[in-house]
Amino acid sequence: MDTEAKHTERDRSSAPEAGAEERSRFSRIPDRFASLSWRRAAFLGAVCSVFLLLFSTYVLQPFLIPSGSMESTLRVGDRVLVNKLAYRFGSVPHRGDVVVFDGTGSFVQVAPAENPVTGLLHGAAASLGLAEPAETDFVKRVVGVGGDRVVCCDKQGRIEVNGTPLDEEYLHSGDAPSRVAFDIVVPDGTLWMMGDHRSNSRDSRDHLGEPGGGMVPVDMVIGRVDWIGWPLGRLGSIPKTGAFDSVRIPGGTHG
Repeated sequence: MDTEAKHTERDRSSAPEAGAEERSRFSRIPDRFASLSWRRAAFLGAVCSVFLLLFSTYVLQPFLIPSGSMESTLRVGDRVLVNKLAYRFGSVPHRGDVVVFDGTGSFVQVAPAENPVTGLLHGAAASLGLAEPAETDFVKRVVGVGGDRVVCCDKQGRIEVNGTPLDEEYLHSGDAPSRVAFDIVVPDGTLWMMGDHRSNSRDSRDHLGEPGGGMVPVDMVIGRVDWIGWPLGRLGSIPKTGAFDSVRIPGGTHG
């Protein structure tokens, strides 16, 4: 009897309690769920980031306004939405459109050198509207298209396009249409660009004596600025202008 009692006691001491084993097993479940949750969150974050970058690259790109050259239409710090499909299917920029374009070769003769990794990170942030755009990206208004003769200025100080004076209601308050005289014909396939805040805008006028004469090739246009997305107090579409409604295309008919 004593032998049986000893064996029984020994067996009880060496075998784990069922309750302790169950508690140990269940205590590991939250850790597994936490690990899965972090992995799932990381995966979803990566997928969302890729989607946003693709959407920004091909459809609609946020663009941070870095200067006052387009005041009062656009203000410093505005985040606008650039419609990249506006000119994707055969359509071309029209007079009066506000566009974002790559000024390499027109407004910037040589693109500034930068660290590839830094440039990649900055480009990704800029494409999401989280950082200022590249130094080669600009936002201006199309004033002349291919074939147009653009002249400054008539006796009332107004810019003329194909002989028609413009009443530019979008100009910054107190600004003259231009303090720089010019008389140019826009080559086919290019655009004459000007800011709305003429006294605070480096635009096509400032590059007349450089290669390309300040003209921006149409294929360097990134997209059309259609909306202001931030701040909320300025949320809305870019006002349309009727300043060019009476302008005739070369040859005599209305454009």
